[in-house]
Amino acid sequence: MSEVLLRASQLHKTFGPTAALRGAGVSVHTGEVLAVMGPSGSGKSTLLHCLAGIVAPDSGTITYDGRDMVAMSDAERSALRRTEFGFVFQFGQLVPELTCLENVALPLRLSGTKRKSAEAAARRWLERLEVGDLGERRPGDISGGQGQRVAVARALVTTPKVVFADEPTGALDSLNGELVMGLLTDAARETNAAVVLVTHEPRVAAHSDREIVVRDGVVKDRELVA
Repeated sequence: MSEVLLRASQLHKTFGPTAALRGAGVSVHTGEVLAVMGPSGSGKSTLLHCLAGIVAPDSGTITYDGRDMVAMSDAERSALRRTEFGFVFQFGQLVPELTCLENVALPLRLSGTKRKSAEAAARRWLERLEVGDLGERRPGDISGGQGQRVAVARALVTTPKVVFADEPTGALDSLNGELVMGLLTDAARETNAAVVLVTHEPRVAAHSDREIVVRDGVVKDRELVA
């Protein structure tokens, strides 16, 4: 097993009267695809959001590449999400006013990369995800499956160390879902990026190297936290 890149321990998170996490812990190894499974409302998306620095836990520890994420400022966590983390969400969340090429180039542009270099990298990733012919089209003019492949290209364009994918095939039919998952996991493995994949579908989890189960805000069953 490769080294632990991201580790969380004893995470607690409450939203109003609802306890979403009740002492959850997990370790993510460099280059692995980890499936986070569980029923709706189990806390799996909250766990992902905490690991990604989107949501701060009420208590507990999160260490990424030797750095204490809980102690980071909002600006430091935002910088981490721009440069070292990539994201794929259920509905893509592409910017409708931008072309597909501009959407993929956006993370690089936000980090200060020149337009020409950013768009060249974006074109390479669109080609790699088999949607190279869609660069000048806008998200509203392409299919859901094509949009998710553009979203995967956007997630990978910065060569992140971790890709967080929250139900990335939830809005797709089974054929497009399998295609997107195959492209995502193959591309991540080629770049040695870890993938934290939230899903409730066994066929999607089958693309992972390892599975954990979240129930009632706690990680159970198939995980031994190193």
